[in-house]
Amino acid sequence: MPSAFELRNFFENVGPETAMETSGAGPSGSLPLTDEMLRTWSSGDLFGWTQNAGMGWDLQKMLGPQFLLLSTQGGMRAENGRPIALGYHTGHWEVGLLVRAAAEWFYDNGGVPFAAYVSDPCDGRTQGTVGMFDSLPYRNDAAIVFRRLSRSLPTRRGIIGVATCDKGLPAMMIALAGSSNLPSVVVPGGVTLPAREAEDLGKVQTIGARYTNGMISLEEASAAGCRACGSPGGGCQFLGTAATSQVIAEALGMTAPHAALAPSGQPIWLDIARQSAKILWDQHHRKATLADILNEDSFYNAIAVHAACGGSTNLLMHVPAVAFAAGIPRPSIEMWTEINRRVTRFVDVLPNGPQFHPTIRLFMAGGVPEIMWHLRELGIAKCDCKTVTGLTWHEILDQWQDSPRRAAMRQLLRERDGVDPDQVIIPPATAKKMGLTSTVCFPRGNLCPDGSVIKSTAIDSSVIDPDGVYRKTGPARVFTSEKEAVAAAKGQHAQPLKAGDIAVLIGCGPMGTGMEETYQLTSALRYLEYGKHVAVITDARFSGVSTGACIGHVGPEALAGGPIGRLRDGDLVRIHVDRTTLEASVDFIGCDGRTFTPEQGAMILQEREPHPGLAPDPRLPIDTRLWAALTKVSGGTWGGCVYDLDRIVQVLEAGEKALR
Repeated sequence: MPSAFELRNFFENVGPETAMETSGAGPSGSLPLTDEMLRTWSSGDLFGWTQNAGMGWDLQKMLGPQFLLLSTQGGMRAENGRPIALGYHTGHWEVGLLVRAAAEWFYDNGGVPFAAYVSDPCDGRTQGTVGMFDSLPYRNDAAIVFRRLSRSLPTRRGIIGVATCDKGLPAMMIALAGSSNLPSVVVPGGVTLPAREAEDLGKVQTIGARYTNGMISLEEASAAGCRACGSPGGGCQFLGTAATSQVIAEALGMTAPHAALAPSGQPIWLDIARQSAKILWDQHHRKATLADILNEDSFYNAIAVHAACGGSTNLLMHVPAVAFAAGIPRPSIEMWTEINRRVTRFVDVLPNGPQFHPTIRLFMAGGVPEIMWHLRELGIAKCDCKTVTGLTWHEILDQWQDSPRRAAMRQLLRERDGVDPDQVIIPPATAKKMGLTSTVCFPRGNLCPDGSVIKSTAIDSSVIDPDGVYRKTGPARVFTSEKEAVAAAKGQHAQPLKAGDIAVLIGCGPMGTGMEETYQLTSALRYLEYGKHVAVITDARFSGVSTGACIGHVGPEALAGGPIGRLRDGDLVRIHVDRTTLEASVDFIGCDGRTFTPEQGAMILQEREPHPGLAPDPRLPIDTRLWAALTKVSGGTWGGCVYDLDRIVQVLEAGEKALR
């Protein structure tokens, strides 16, 4: 193939492509400087105005308060929406429109908006690839860069953070929480519309597994893969990590009311950006900050809303990280458990049933305000908490119930989709009668002495015993890479997975793969006929759209000496999950034809060598290895995978002493 670039042609070309000016007229007029400014301002502040003029800013509008608009914008759109350069995903494709809407409001009202961007990856795009090794560590890096960008504009009076998806939005929340001395507002990037007569964005990620198992044809797979997005922007149509993060941001009080899960690109979505600009403007003039919003009670509300929705287990890492950034005690497993015992899930939205509504229906049914109203009625929500509006949740909810907005949204859901809003956000007493259960519980046992997590509400009800308990005892099928486990699920392995197996995926925690997300495996099992009869145990994490008997975040991870790394094929494993009491255990109880107690099993594991195939993935980037080391000494997975500076310095100093 001939080269696209020819050096000779490049050097010989002196045509119109090489034309240029060698000087410019420069902006006309004068900066509105005063004697005091010149005497007291730093050279940087003065030069900033020179730069503003150079970029073409109206000289008469220099004096307004400056606001920073941070976002995760990705790709390059033409004015008509045509892609010039693709983004990584729909979640950041249209957020520039939100930035523009907020910026225009500031301009029209005498403010001076600045915009900066830190784009984000797509967990869906990186499933099963080396890109997943950077997914969770990216969150920490992006939060740092967002904070650096904020501090690099010391004249900003407040920040709007626009973000949508799995890592970009948690990073934004962490960054703003870490800058809580400033007024700040989060603008969630919303959701993609469901496509008519098409698969949702969770199911469509299984076309490879279904095709390989003969469940769909090549033509069906090709059509499904093409048609799943009903609009070009927004997060996925299910309550995965992206949508759950939007809901959590609103429950914390960081957004305008009824902002999470709005349909991307629609007028109501753009208006949220404009309203958020107004909120930030008011915060600035009230001298209010995010520190007035974030406290232990606001995090209690966030976890309660998570429980009501059936949210993604990835928030078990993101919520503590936001709290840590804000200087608030990180919510413990005990707190999550206590709240989940009090709050039975009462939201029906993908990936949780029974009807599996897309996320836009949750927005139309009333979204977070409707959920908070029910939680207040139950005596659970802490409604004295303030939000960025300056109002408490009590004040918001008192107006919400009879508001035209609520009535219009719920009526639209009835008219357009033929859905009763109370079938999406179900009255809690009705949800309980329907058999909906608490969202998450935290199994312990000799395979996970530091804990693990299972989204117990997402276990297929047909494998739950009449007393509400999931019980499974079966042989371990141990895999040291997700690729091998997926091959076994697809039937492309010497020993394919079969009903009754317990798939144990080890070496996939922070030290092994950067704690990759294993949706390839869990999604394949969800849509394969025998899949509900296979359990998964891993030190990796799961996509928010994962369902089934999937136990993740096993601690300690295998490469940190965790007992899960000493299991062998054929070992007998017992799982017990009570979805009512939230008592759960995962234990090694047998091998070589004999059974024993969990205590005896713990002793046997202690004497064993690690699995011979256990090793970090050789492709793991140095950046990710550094992240794993720093987060390990900072509280690890259960501490939110944060950087605890004091603890890191303490360990480094102790290490230096020991090496002397």
